[in-house]
Amino acid sequence: MTGDDAVVLSLAGVRDKAAFMERCARTFRLPGWFGRNWDALADCLTDLSWAPDIRAGLVVVSGWQEYARAAPGEWEAARQVLSDAAAHWRGTADGGFRLVFADTTGDDT
Repeated sequence: MTGDDAVVLSLAGVRDKAAFMERCARTFRLPGWFGRNWDALADCLTDLSWAPDIRAGLVVVSGWQEYARAAPGEWEAARQVLSDAAAHWRGTADGGFRLVFADTTGDDT
């Protein structure tokens, strides 16, 4: 992500943590050492030293409703990690991202 870039984290078809982590790894181009767990995801999203060319951008999370229904506890953890990372960067000039959860189905889940 650089400047005005928007990244869409599409969770369509994601129904478990493993699929969510894989989707994040691909979408965010996380480093090979990414551990595919909640702490590792939080670390990667709040310490961008692994990607010094990344600057503030917009992350749109779409298709999340299926994951929220299939694994509500996991979804809550995922939502919290993403929200905490966005809050970490709020008001800084160091990079990071803004976060939007898109409701593409009209469902308020």
